[in-house]
Amino acid sequence: MTSHGRKISIIVEHLLAWFSTNARDLPWRRTHDPYAVWVSEIMLQQTQVKTVIPFWERWLRELPTIEAAAKASPAKLHKLWEGLGYYTRVRNLQKAAQMIVTQHAGKFPERFEDVLALPGIGRYTAGAICSIAFNHPTPILDGNVIRVLTRVFGIAENPKEKATNQQLWQLAQDLVTEAASAKNLGVRGHVRALELGDMSPSSKAATCRRTPSHLNQSLMELGALVCLPRNAQCQICPVNKSCAAFREDRVDSLPNLGQRAAATARHFVALVMERDGHFLVRQRPAGVVNAHLWEFPNMEINGSHTGARKILEAEFGLAASEISPLLTVKHSITRYRITLEAFRVQAAKTPPAIRGALWKTPSQMHRLAFTSAHRKVFAAATKSP
Repeated sequence: MTSHGRKISIIVEHLLAWFSTNARDLPWRRTHDPYAVWVSEIMLQQTQVKTVIPFWERWLRELPTIEAAAKASPAKLHKLWEGLGYYTRVRNLQKAAQMIVTQHAGKFPERFEDVLALPGIGRYTAGAICSIAFNHPTPILDGNVIRVLTRVFGIAENPKEKATNQQLWQLAQDLVTEAASAKNLGVRGHVRALELGDMSPSSKAATCRRTPSHLNQSLMELGALVCLPRNAQCQICPVNKSCAAFREDRVDSLPNLGQRAAATARHFVALVMERDGHFLVRQRPAGVVNAHLWEFPNMEINGSHTGARKILEAEFGLAASEISPLLTVKHSITRYRITLEAFRVQAAKTPPAIRGALWKTPSQMHRLAFTSAHRKVFAAATKSP
């Protein structure tokens, strides 16, 4: 065996042993249902585990099958996804569910190529689903895994570069292939039955067949719990003896992701108009960020806080006496740092500049899916004084 092969074998053995006693008890780890695993992987994209858990549990209660997801109304889908952000994910998820119904008779495909062909599923997500749900030796490479692999193997080049990215995919493949090989039968018996919750003879047998699944999950788990972007917990890392970055004191410099794009500030102003217990809201059109979600009428502006009121007066023909500050919400979307100023407007008529808006009661609005910032505005607008 080559030195590379020995290192791969040692890493796999230590990761599987560590995962057997340190893996978090997450609800999607208690099932091999590919639909449930798929939903979890889509929700976990750019979203923290603690945030995803209640959304995943509610989704599976409301839409327990692929057929249910395929047939659900867009309003129901967006409401179930409300608060998770990146709403293109849920629209692609439904498109994929509809494709599974029409092209695979409602059964989630098992072949990697078929999974990869589904809308919204890239190489990482396809590999994760195939390994976790079907125990196939398919590699995965997300941010956590990139961090682990660049540090363990001392890769100083930018992982976004084509050659380096290919090298990392190959390392991920080497690891999961090793986990699936007969050479790891010894360590397999130590991996507990996370899905079954006991160590009966049947669960031990089932666990011994789950090593590609557990290997990939151990890489993700190590990046999430130990091999952190900052303040990595190297002293308790199960593979620190094999880690080039730890040995060479380069942990904080890897991965080398290059210079981050500078944050861009954006400033919006929203109008909260109320009349006879109804609020004026509108639905965002298709083809834009947060498409199909609801919001209060708003516009992007340039300038300071003192300029926002004057812009409202000029753009919507409002008098200064009709406008009062309600709430300022600050949030981030990718590289944008967004400030949203919301103002109560006591105008007798709807400003002609506001098009496509509808008057809704708070009860009706609760059933609509709002963007996160505008949901906060809604809560402030309907809060009892």
